[in-house]
Amino acid sequence: MRQAGRAVLCGVLMCVAGSAAQAALFDDDEARARTEALRKQVTANQQALDEKLARIESAISDRSALMDLAGQIEALKGDLARMRGQVEVLLNQAETADKRQKDLYLDIDTRLRKLEKDKEASAAPAADAPPSPEETKAYEAALNQFKLGNYSLAISALQGLQVTYPSSKLAPNAQYWIGMAHAAQRDYKNAILAQQKVVTAWPNDAKAPDAMLNIANSQEALGDRRGALKTLEGLLEKYPASQAAASAKQRLQKR
Repeated sequence: MRQAGRAVLCGVLMCVAGSAAQAALFDDDEARARTEALRKQVTANQQALDEKLARIESAISDRSALMDLAGQIEALKGDLARMRGQVEVLLNQAETADKRQKDLYLDIDTRLRKLEKDKEASAAPAADAPPSPEETKAYEAALNQFKLGNYSLAISALQGLQVTYPSSKLAPNAQYWIGMAHAAQRDYKNAILAQQKVVTAWPNDAKAPDAMLNIANSQEALGDRRGALKTLEGLLEKYPASQAAASAKQRLQKR
C-alpha cells in the first residue's frame, strides 16, 4: 500500500511538475515577445529622436552660421568705414601738403622777386634812390662840422656816411666835401684824389664839374700850373654848360 501510495504520489507530482514546466515555458516566450516588441519600439523611438535631434542641430548650425556670417559682415562694414576714414584723412593731408607746397613756392618766388628788385635798386644810380631822413641827418651833421672848421671830424663823418649808405644819393656830395675838407687843411694831394673819385664814380652828378674845378685849384696850389690848365680845359670840354665851366673859361682867358 505504501508503495502503491508512493507511486500514485509520484505520478501526481510528475503531472504537477509537467504542468508547471509548461506554464513556465509559456511565460518565458510571452516575456521574450513582449521584450522584443518593447526593444523594437525603443529602437524606433530612438531613431525618431535621433532624426529630430539631427534636424535641430542642423537648424542650430545654420542659424549659428548665419549669425557668424552676419557678424563677419558687420566687421567688414566696420573695417570699410575705418578705411574710408583713413582715406579721407590721407586725402586731407595730401591737399594740405599740396597747398603748403604751393604757398612755399609762392613765398619763395615772392622772396626771389624782392631780392631781384633790391639787387636792381642797389645797382641803380644813386640819383634814383632818394636819401632817407637818417641819411640826410647824418650828412647835415657832417657838413656842420665842416662849416665849424672841424675838418678832420667832417672827413670822418662823411666817410662814415658813405660806409653806412654806400648807394645813397648823397654819396657824391659827401665825397666832394671830403675833398674840400682836405683842401681846407692844405692837404692838396688827398684833396685831388678825393675829387677825382667824384669825377670817376659819379661822372653825371652835378658835383662832378665842381670837383674838376677844385682839382685844378689844388694842382695850382701845388705849383702844377700845367696840370691845372689841362684840368680846366677838360672841364670845358666835358661839362661845357656847367657853372664850373664858366669859371674855368674866365680863368683860362686871364692866362
